[in-house]
Amino acid sequence: MKKITFDFQNRTAVVTGGAQGFGLDIAKRFLESGAKVIIWDTDSKMMELAINKLNNKNLSSKIVDVSNFKEVSNCANEISKNSNIDILINNAGITGPTATLWEYDIEIWKKVVDINLMGTFNCCRSIVPSMIKNNYGRIVNVASVAGKDGNANASAYSVGKAGAIGLTKSLGKELADKNIAVNAVTPAGANTRILDQMTKEHVQRMLSKVPRGRFLEVEEFTSLVCWLSSEENTFSTAAVFDISGGRSTY
Repeated sequence: MKKITFDFQNRTAVVTGGAQGFGLDIAKRFLESGAKVIIWDTDSKMMELAINKLNNKNLSSKIVDVSNFKEVSNCANEISKNSNIDILINNAGITGPTATLWEYDIEIWKKVVDINLMGTFNCCRSIVPSMIKNNYGRIVNVASVAGKDGNANASAYSVGKAGAIGLTKSLGKELADKNIAVNAVTPAGANTRILDQMTKEHVQRMLSKVPRGRFLEVEEFTSLVCWLSSEENTFSTAAVFDISGGRSTY
């Protein structure tokens, strides 16, 4: 696949869940396009591997639990002392186990929603004020088709991603009179490590719903995120961009 060139010179991006999967590829593409990138993740081992793999002077990292507002706020304030935060990619997320709602462990259900929804809220709540001050920002919230359709045996994940979609629409409208775009992307299943958290039956059920007949490639997803994060995106905000291979048509 031929890569389109984006210009992120003099831009600083925070990518949550940036040590692996979608987040790592987004960080890589931003760096290749001239941005300074700060990846937030909780997996120190994967973070170390990511830093070594990307090997770029414009890359920095921080162990951050996005579900902890105080931790997120402190890290955002620290960055803002030395740099604008121009781009925020809310990518951190977990699927949780597959189980019926009435059998779902309550604490794990809360954890999945805390990371997938409250994590997105915490990052936006902490970073948006500085974007308003600078009159520039691009925010991309990584949701899922599960947030649109609702996946059986994945109620916590579906609820968290549906909430992230609702948050995107509200925040995008609140910032519509400023040079700040807030959008969500809703991928179907992709070839990332997140599939390892699911049963083979669940993965096959996901694949059977995709008219393209295959999982999303990470590079395809990154291209969409890059455009939404670029200065070229001057009009789209509070919107949901589907990238599900035809699974969702709304």
